[in-house]
Amino acid sequence: MTAAMRFDQMTDQQLWNIANPIMDNLMDASTQINYAQHVRDFTKRLKAIVTPDHFQCVCQQYQTEKGYFTTRTPVAVFHRPDSAAFVWKQSFTKAPGEFVAEMVLVHRDGRYLVDHAMVF
Repeated sequence: MTAAMRFDQMTDQQLWNIANPIMDNLMDASTQINYAQHVRDFTKRLKAIVTPDHFQCVCQQYQTEKGYFTTRTPVAVFHRPDSAAFVWKQSFTKAPGEFVAEMVLVHRDGRYLVDHAMVF
């Protein structure tokens, strides 16, 4: 990993600039229930966990119980040498209150990839 790829040597803003478009895609794909779009930036490990059936089930459950994703506000980024963890405050159209959206990014084969993501 080159110095430019070390997450602990990047600024918060550099990391948010990478993470936000990736999270935007995850949220858009979840709303559309589009599996191929949703997993396009996933590591092989995460793709093995998030199967098409699992993805569809989770999306339908979220949409029924909470509605669709609305505003998302950055809260914190955690720098590690080989990854970065991101936390956002997330809102939904139906469910009142504040939720947590989180994602872990790694750099593999010249790309930034999602190795973990969840909204709770």
